[in-house]
Amino acid sequence: MDLVKQYIVQCIIQSSNNLRLNTEKIEVVSLLRESIINSENLEDDISRMKKITELSKLAIRLNEIYNFLTQGKIDFTKLTDKFKEHSTLLIKDISSMLDMVNPATYKQLVDRIQNKQEQINIDLSKRTVTVEPANPEETKTKRLLAQEENERLKEKIIFDEDKDEEDMFFQNYEATILKHIKPIDELLKRLSNNEIDTDEIIRFAKIFKNNAELSSKIGFDLIATMHKIFIKSLLLIRSRELMPGKEVISGMRACLIVIVAVVRGKEVEITNYLNRAEELGKKIQMIKIRE
Repeated sequence: MDLVKQYIVQCIIQSSNNLRLNTEKIEVVSLLRESIINSENLEDDISRMKKITELSKLAIRLNEIYNFLTQGKIDFTKLTDKFKEHSTLLIKDISSMLDMVNPATYKQLVDRIQNKQEQINIDLSKRTVTVEPANPEETKTKRLLAQEENERLKEKIIFDEDKDEEDMFFQNYEATILKHIKPIDELLKRLSNNEIDTDEIIRFAKIFKNNAELSSKIGFDLIATMHKIFIKSLLLIRSRELMPGKEVISGMRACLIVIVAVVRGKEVEITNYLNRAEELGKKIQMIKIRE
């Protein structure tokens, strides 16, 4: 596999790890990876994907990544940062695509991309055309197939109501995660002025612990990690094992920014914030919290 394909596939894997995927969606992601790996002309295939409604948003993002990798010089010293950025931005687009396709429909879309449904050109210039009388059995079969298709459409409409329930779940999840962000941001301002309220720290630490567990449970690993870094930093400040200096507060605030950006699917550059948050995580990794 060439480096461009490998980079894109790894981005997809990284992004998918931050999504709540059932077995069917995992299969679609696997098929997406296979279609990229097996593509004979990735640029053309991505271009065709942009013309298909279900894949268009994802294709636009993949095209941006492809252009980054193939046009101009790559600064390899900053490639890790770009990989994090690309993986984060892909989360929303992959999630949106997974809501619109299943393994069967994705395979049909791949066939369209690869032109497997093109008509076969046959020279009919030396042939005579014979119109055969309608076959009653064939007509009956077509009618039955049409009825079955109608039934499938009805079932789809009925079962699509479950999708609304899933949407409601994610709306509730988003509200739960974002509810306390602004109050905690205000807390950081007070901590930077060395105004430490032990009871307030404990209260917010419990809230973030619950949110971290919820995020881990549904597969949002990045969001869960940001919560965990923030919680430990908060408790270390409470026990005076960590001083709330400018660098520490900046790292904690970076955690909040990454959480909000990923939960809301904001298409903004957050690499610097990810780096700050991870630096803080490394700094506090070996420090034990005293009771």
